[in-house]
Amino acid sequence: MTTAPTHLADLTATRLTAGYAAGEFSPVEVTRATLERAEAAQARTNCFTLITADEALAAAKESEERWRAGEPAGPVDGVPTTVKDLILTRGTPTLRGSRTVRAEGPAWDEDAPSVARMRQAGAVFVGKTTTPEFGWKGVTDSPRHGVTGNPYDAGRTAGGSSGGSAAAVAMGAGPLSLGTDGGGSVRIPASFCGIFALKATYGRVPLYPASPFGTLAHVGPMTRDAADTALMMDVITGADWRDWSQLAPGTASFRETLTGPVAGLRVAYSPSLGWDVPVAPEIAAAVRRAVDRLAALGAHVEEVDPGIADPVEAFHTLWFSGAARVVQHLGDADRQLLDPGLREICDQGARYSALDYLAAVDTRMALGQAMGRFHETYDLLITPTEPITAFEAGAEVPAGSGHTRWTGWTPFTYPFNLTQQPAATVPCGVDGDGLPIGVQLVGARHADALVLRAAHALYETGTAEIPAPATPGGS
Repeated sequence: MTTAPTHLADLTATRLTAGYAAGEFSPVEVTRATLERAEAAQARTNCFTLITADEALAAAKESEERWRAGEPAGPVDGVPTTVKDLILTRGTPTLRGSRTVRAEGPAWDEDAPSVARMRQAGAVFVGKTTTPEFGWKGVTDSPRHGVTGNPYDAGRTAGGSSGGSAAAVAMGAGPLSLGTDGGGSVRIPASFCGIFALKATYGRVPLYPASPFGTLAHVGPMTRDAADTALMMDVITGADWRDWSQLAPGTASFRETLTGPVAGLRVAYSPSLGWDVPVAPEIAAAVRRAVDRLAALGAHVEEVDPGIADPVEAFHTLWFSGAARVVQHLGDADRQLLDPGLREICDQGARYSALDYLAAVDTRMALGQAMGRFHETYDLLITPTEPITAFEAGAEVPAGSGHTRWTGWTPFTYPFNLTQQPAATVPCGVDGDGLPIGVQLVGARHADALVLRAAHALYETGTAEIPAPATPGGS
């Protein structure tokens, strides 16, 4: 065993499985190193709701026997994995960041489709990660579990709503995580924490139970790089009868198409979607460098906006209505336990009429058609993932920004939940405070493999290489 345990937690899933196959190290060694990191990450950022050390080590021992016999269960066998605490995981409560969910209530005996697929393929689950209450906002703090900080500066937000997953991956507490994205919730925290995340085409990854936020909500992989996401996508995209809106399973492997050519791709670079959004100069420069890297690889780049209006009001109608539905069953006493901001949007959502909702659906359909037309000309749209880097932890909006809701500072993510397009974020630099910057790659519906291929090319050219966050104790 040649690799020191203190370094095993920094390896990608792809590297880990290669090491298992070669006998360089074992799933048990890796899981022990990962659990040490998980404890350190929890102490620094509060990114876990639960660390399942005993269960993880037991699963790792079973994985070790399979690798020793040359019979791994699947491509992620023995890989430490975390799961956002909105996604059902057999044997552990899914509390959704809410004091209104009782841990002692249901039996917690069912896996969500993505978790079931990962478990079947041998993943080692090391814990559940934090979320704002019911995943309602783009930062991660909740009445039940408190505030999750950023690995690069614990006083800043990790983003959200999959902030716990992003912090865990960034700090070596498992290279793979399952998050959810209803308005940017894997991309926002991945951008703030310097990791990779993909919101695939809606329906590509089966989802159960159905989200109260309807077809805005996706399950998304959060990883150290695009190659690990391709690995996860090959596992979690199979059919599951519990999701009535799933897409038919694809036939091609995401890993097999990852290294295809970038030369000749038609890339639209839009610095701000054509909207009056101030993008921090350091972010604009870093995103421009990433675009230039794709051009140097032979992509045809044009600076052009997609010609769409900001659909934030339509998004609010759909999102706030969904939030109201989440808490509809609660009595007055339980409502007083909710995050005050969530309570506000639920009250607003309850006032919308069916006609208001259908008008928002009309806006959504028109936006989808406009983007479909745009992608007849361009294979990819590139924007900043966020116009800002991580701000004060525990706040929904940056101090002095003038915004009242999280959607005000994250205008580049939620449009593509409305359109159901694949969208990924790739780290592309750091600002003057050492905080990560992300570039967003958006493809036409069903072009998930193309988005991953372009993202992988940025990793291959070194564009995504940024300093790692400091690890407490050096472990």
